Amino acid sequence: MFEKLINGINTVLMIDVFFVIFCFIWFLVGLLGRQLGIPLGFDVWYSLWPNVIQPAIGLVMAGSILTGVVGQIRKRMPSSQEW
Repeated sequence: MFEKLINGINTVLMIDVFFVIFCFIWFLVGLLGRQLGIPLGFDVWYSLWPNVIQPAIGLVMAGSILTGVVGQIRKRMPSSQEW
């Protein structure tokens, strides 16, 4: 059961990482469009920044820390005990 939980968390984190990468590319394209005077969605991206994108980045960071901590705990536990 613990393995299913870890796999589920890893799946959510993987999807979140791709979302953050997509948002970063959107930011770059929108910023370039703003510099060239072409509306490419920078204002929409900026409106989503505090409520959507920042929490997604925080989730990636928290998940990375949690995965590292769980990995260290599992490494230090005796192999006879299964999670």
